Amino acid sequence: MANRTMPKDLYEILGVQREASADEIKRAYRKLAKQYHPDTNPEAGDDEKFKEVSAAYAVLSDPDKRARYDRYGLAGIDPQQGGFNGGFGGFTDLSEMFEELFGAFTGGGRRSSAGGSRRQPRPGRDLRYDMTLTFEESIFGVEKEIEIARLETCDSCNGVGAEPGTSAKRCPECSGSGEVRQVRQTFLGSMVSVTTCPRCGGDGEIVETPCKTCRGEGKVRKTRKITVKVPGGVDDSTRLRVPNEGEAGENGGPSGSVQVFFRVQKHEFFKRRENDIILDLQINVAQAALGAEVSIPTVDGPEKLIIAAGTQSGKTYTLRGHGAPRIRSDGTSAGRGDQIVVVEVIIPSRLTPEQRRIFEELGRTLGTEVQPSKAAKGFFERVAEFFGGSESR
Repeated sequence: MANRTMPKDLYEILGVQREASADEIKRAYRKLAKQYHPDTNPEAGDDEKFKEVSAAYAVLSDPDKRARYDRYGLAGIDPQQGGFNGGFGGFTDLSEMFEELFGAFTGGGRRSSAGGSRRQPRPGRDLRYDMTLTFEESIFGVEKEIEIARLETCDSCNGVGAEPGTSAKRCPECSGSGEVRQVRQTFLGSMVSVTTCPRCGGDGEIVETPCKTCRGEGKVRKTRKITVKVPGGVDDSTRLRVPNEGEAGENGGPSGSVQVFFRVQKHEFFKRRENDIILDLQINVAQAALGAEVSIPTVDGPEKLIIAAGTQSGKTYTLRGHGAPRIRSDGTSAGRGDQIVVVEVIIPSRLTPEQRRIFEELGRTLGTEVQPSKAAKGFFERVAEFFGGSESR
């Protein structure tokens, strides 16, 4: 805390004027305490800032200490001298003053909270399982049996940790409270420091004869088989939570969960983009020029597709409802996406003599003139934009 640059004025710490009323000081403190307390605001809490605010309030909320502070500053609130003594009441600077006060005032209190929570029911730890799926399994869903190793409540001692026939005893150090208290004298008077009992670790009980099965831990590691129902439509970004299959809780708390992470294998033909399935389809120049009816694969089986005459590379066709299921937040399905067919016209690199003769004849009828394309997009650019201008089947 000594490294923090701190305001020298207690009113400035609370953000109030020197003439602020007692109610204004109290409201300012409550607002700042809620903002900076690390227990009530875990994400944005500031432990040292909270100490500053609390110490400032401890002085300014007491009419006598406030009056002496207004007259003499920090030197005026030295409890041993009762007034001005030419210094900071035995402290060399503000940082030391706050540290002395709140080493007993707030730090011990949080330890007490942590220790006390150990005697409360707590949920068990979550476990992670990585599952590999085929492309088809990710689309239609699957039920799989998996094995997990987890900590379970010991059957011999029922989680107590004591050998059967014996029992845990009240901790003589803390009399079963799980906490020990110490009184310290500070410049603001007597302050109580509450810490976790070092003997029982905050449990309030000690085990003199540990269970032989779990060695006093109250839990044993076992391997279990569980069934996981994977809904259709999952992908690499999907996480599936299987409740109550994680590790056992403590003090009667619920078991944790199993978090299933997926990895979907690549398919020979299909690719996935969100809930749509993409198929790259190669056709020859005759099919592209004259049009054709072709059979194409889908995840639901073969389907017929009509290729329009004059089809160019990059043209897309859409088969409605042949994509992946859309998963709602509750895990149920909400319809399916589409299958997008992206056409690529293949120019033969080798020709038979008969094919060459036919192409030469075709070439004479088409002429030999060439013309630059105006702002034409290449094949791959058209593929990248296939979602705009798809033709529905």
